[in-house]
Amino acid sequence: MGRKPFRTTDEKFAIVMSVMRGEMSQVEAGRRLELSQTTISKWLKQFTEGGREALARGDTRAAPGSRKETELESQVEELTTALGEAYVELRTWRKGGVPSRLMRTSN
Repeated sequence: MGRKPFRTTDEKFAIVMSVMRGEMSQVEAGRRLELSQTTISKWLKQFTEGGREALARGDTRAAPGSRKETELESQVEELTTALGEAYVELRTWRKGGVPSRLMRTSN
């Protein structure tokens, strides 16, 4: 069986709040939503730690998901993809193949 698709931030928030309010337990949430209890426990920890950090910082202006954070996440994703492509090229070259960038034709 394949991995379940990722949950959005809003979905995670709703699940965490439901567990925190006592509407359902972590185990029950896991069964209903086909998630592991470990995953839900991790989300709860992330949520409470994030709240603790915000209280300690006392800064309500810089909310999680700020523009700068979004830009950095985008850059990390782009660089990770480039690194993965370079790794595939290197493995192909080491095995005696022709790297795909050399096989491409220009338009």
